[in-house]
Amino acid sequence: MSKSVAFYAPLKPPDHPLPSGDRRMARSLLAALGEAGYRTELASRLRSYERAGDPLRQHRLRTVGERLGDRLLRRYAARVPDERPRAWLTYHAYHKSPDWLGPRVTRSLGLPYLLAEASFAPKQADGPWRDGHGASERGIRSADVVLALTRVDAECLAPLIAPPAELRLLPPFLDPAPFHAARAGSARHRTELATRFGLDPARPWLLAVAMMREDVKRDSYLLLARALARLRHRPWQLLVVGDGPARLEIEAELMRLGPDRVRLAGAMAEADLPACYAATDLFVWPAIREAYGLAMLEAEASGLPVVAGRGGGVEEVVRDGATGILTTARDADAFAEATARLLDDPQERRAMGDRAARFVADERSLSSAASMLASAIEAACIIREARA
Repeated sequence: MSKSVAFYAPLKPPDHPLPSGDRRMARSLLAALGEAGYRTELASRLRSYERAGDPLRQHRLRTVGERLGDRLLRRYAARVPDERPRAWLTYHAYHKSPDWLGPRVTRSLGLPYLLAEASFAPKQADGPWRDGHGASERGIRSADVVLALTRVDAECLAPLIAPPAELRLLPPFLDPAPFHAARAGSARHRTELATRFGLDPARPWLLAVAMMREDVKRDSYLLLARALARLRHRPWQLLVVGDGPARLEIEAELMRLGPDRVRLAGAMAEADLPACYAATDLFVWPAIREAYGLAMLEAEASGLPVVAGRGGGVEEVVRDGATGILTTARDADAFAEATARLLDDPQERRAMGDRAARFVADERSLSSAASMLASAIEAACIIREARA
């Protein structure tokens, strides 16, 4: 029996050159499948993402997707059954990046179809992405198993999923090993970062890691600047890791905090991030309309407590009062107050950081996700057989 899984990420393939939380989660899913004993094959690198709501471009992407789906179908059909994928897993399909391939291929070949981090927004039914919205709805309804990464997403998806199909929760996860290893060398990493960025080792270091996009990421950066402006009387420094089209605006706002306060590291390779987390003292991110925030989970894996805004799926990655502090969304005063509380109490910071590292190791690790994925794939195979 085949132990191969066809994997497709219509928003951004896992080998895309630009870093993002979406790319990291796609790679984590591939790693978890490998941990569970499955071989993976990338079904396609087609990005069906269409940001502007342009009907013509969406139509072209749909046409390309359907043609690629037909080509892939012929390729799989030419294999003997035991050499075909055991199942198909699509990661992060929604109205702006629908899956034009998976439902077409799996329906024709009778393969189990799984969706991870699908989302559904009824208000888009008559909007500029109506075709993508329709495709996403059909994909969700046709899936054998849908894996929601947050309870918020699960509530939206539940009405579309009818037995024997299943809706399961697969909380955000990662491999804690590189973050645990970096934590063991935190003193060395702190010395290296102090030299590299001109940081003062005697002060607490705050850390923010996020792309600088012209959307809610920018809004979070600007709120962070407003919150930290209220804490100028405290001895902290902020290290920012990220880059993007909104950098000039974000940089201008952050530098108003004072040239000695802020260090901009720009984009950083994923392999260098664990050392950065391990060297700092507190992760700060307002998380405006954040899906869940993988960077916050990475910080916790490194033993770093988190101050974040409440909302979306943030509560799936930060345990309020245990691994960090969640504040009212978009409330700069509350965010400043929570940050000040942990700046003023190193003992509480360390205790939260220790709990954060244990939380990730025990409940959000690669091994736990691998077990959940293996169970979901086997369930999808049974469901597909029952539907045949």
